[in-house]
Amino acid sequence: MTVPVSEQPDFSGLRALYINCTLNRSPQLSHTQGVIDRSAAIMEANGVGVDRFRAVDHDIATGVRPDMTEHGWETDEWPALLERVLAADILVIAGPIWLGDNSSVTRRVIERLYGYSGVLNEQGQYAYYGRVGGTLLTGNEDGLKHCAMNILFSLQHIGYTIPPQADAGWIGEVGPGPSYLDEGSGGPENDFANRNISFMTHNLMHTAAMLRRAGGFPAYGNQRAAWDAGCSPDNANPEHR
Repeated sequence: MTVPVSEQPDFSGLRALYINCTLNRSPQLSHTQGVIDRSAAIMEANGVGVDRFRAVDHDIATGVRPDMTEHGWETDEWPALLERVLAADILVIAGPIWLGDNSSVTRRVIERLYGYSGVLNEQGQYAYYGRVGGTLLTGNEDGLKHCAMNILFSLQHIGYTIPPQADAGWIGEVGPGPSYLDEGSGGPENDFANRNISFMTHNLMHTAAMLRRAGGFPAYGNQRAAWDAGCSPDNANPEHR
């Protein structure tokens, strides 16, 4: 059987941001960084510009406002980091699994992303429309699908487009044992994990490229200002349907 191979799309000009939500500050070893590096290498090989940072390396205030210095905090690096989020066509939230759930750093990043979700873009849609989201996870205990569901739901809820199979990761054997980058873990060589990381990465690029060709996500029926002006399906005025 001959498997048809599609022509390679043009992904050049796209930008991706990986936020590593490890609990370990740089330069400590981060197993999450191991799976990020594998995905990012695929992006870069396809002409995608890649940015990345560890959230724990930055002074990110707790809260759900764009700039928490306006709400009682003395310092907050999130506004500068948000500029890097908004410059990216693709956002990948990556992190470890602890007690079967996402790390505290992951939750803080999602809360801060949420704090900007009410801002509107140039088309009158919510700010994150037209961007693509995915997730990468690591650990040596169960919980990967639970963590992925939480992250992907959060991203789509605030406006990100989620492609097919937008999650991947590695957990090894359930229970105590080696983590992804530990000697003898088998993680970097695991075919199942590598296939899922590759498929996820390509699906993110495909979706971002499609949105770019379309000029973003269609701005029809999802504009806040139009709704506030009375443009709703049940409006008796034909001009506002």
